[in-house]
Amino acid sequence: MGRIFGTDGVRGVANVDLTAELAVDLAVAAAHVLGEAGAFADQRPTAVVARDPRASGEFLEAAVVAGLASAGVDVHRLGVVPTPGAAYLTSALDADMGVMISASHNPMPDNGIKFLARGGLKLDDAIEDDIERALEQPWRRPTGASVGRVGDSPTALRTYERHLVEAVGRRLDGLKVVLDCANGAASVVGPAAFRALGAEVVAVHSDPDGLNINAGCGSTHPEDLQHAVVAHGADAGFAFDGDADRCLAVSADGVLVDGDQILAILALALRSEGALVDDTVVATVMSNLGFVQAMEAHGVTVVQTAVGDRYVLEAMRERGYNLGGEQSGHVIMSDHATTGDGVLTALAVARRMADTGSTLADLGAVMRRLPQVLVNVPGVDKSRASTDPVVAAAVADATAELGAAGRVLLRPSGTEPLVRVMVEAGSSEQADAVAQRLASVVGSALAL
Repeated sequence: MGRIFGTDGVRGVANVDLTAELAVDLAVAAAHVLGEAGAFADQRPTAVVARDPRASGEFLEAAVVAGLASAGVDVHRLGVVPTPGAAYLTSALDADMGVMISASHNPMPDNGIKFLARGGLKLDDAIEDDIERALEQPWRRPTGASVGRVGDSPTALRTYERHLVEAVGRRLDGLKVVLDCANGAASVVGPAAFRALGAEVVAVHSDPDGLNINAGCGSTHPEDLQHAVVAHGADAGFAFDGDADRCLAVSADGVLVDGDQILAILALALRSEGALVDDTVVATVMSNLGFVQAMEAHGVTVVQTAVGDRYVLEAMRERGYNLGGEQSGHVIMSDHATTGDGVLTALAVARRMADTGSTLADLGAVMRRLPQVLVNVPGVDKSRASTDPVVAAAVADATAELGAAGRVLLRPSGTEPLVRVMVEAGSSEQADAVAQRLASVVGSALAL
């Protein structure tokens, strides 16, 4: 059996790749691994279980809850809650583990299961490997009073909302915002948190029916939000994804503000308060060079990691940094959250607008996004991408051509036989020309 866990939990087409049977087995295995690491020795372990609004989440939730309870775990069923809310409540309820059933920004037919350790922390690879090994092992089933009990937590969403409001720490009166909730998990708590702080809110795509999550809306499709911000004369707009761990923004003139710009805005906000640890922000190698240049110009160090929020989190934890994120809008503010939190990110940006009296366009102008071109080169031996001498020579030539005004990055796909060629340059024409030239070299030199 190949590795079940991907870069963010177990994910696939619900009822095909991710079945009820697999969900039960994963829950049992996680109960043994995470429960024993928590309170298993002297008291019954506890878990929180949450989901996004996908129709398949209903049967997967039932399967996960059944698996946990059958393994002797008491379950707090949270219902529809954003992923960062599940992480926060895992900690707030002092649970030994958390489970989030969501495929994030993926289309509705997909779903996923993410496990969280005590404190609401994402699992590292070693623990995921332990859970996979536990799938194959026999276990002794508890009986009678030893089986887990299941209860609902009807105030969970309100508790998370209070946490968001308290984290912002100031009113947002006078701000008008449009929120695109992606017909997802933030459809209630996103507008509620903004309104609790005094903002005027226009909510769009905030009526989930189990089938419309991420459908032409949210952070992966911000076009509706861009039109709505202008149509409603709003100061800003914010788009979440299905499980609300991402946020992209839109300025009053309908222009998209991406994750790099949001990260820059928040980095400078924290630095101005003397609260940015070591004047350092963590980003991935895919962050735009313009972001790196802007941070350096303002005395902020950028630590770059491999692509994926888990790698950003690892670097933040290892070195104690309190801000990191990705171009996709996955922003982690570890003073208030253990994972990316789209609603918290939106609130923090709105607070910066209120604190400074600046427009979002003015705040986002702190960095200039360099034109970035990404070309996928399929049908190649990706394992040789970093060692092939022909490719290395082509990359060196391109790097010399671009100089300090651009860069080249080759990234082998984690799941497919392809290499991604990314080029940034001073103009779109130059970026495209260099990217296409490099892609041709990669395709020829590494052809299978």
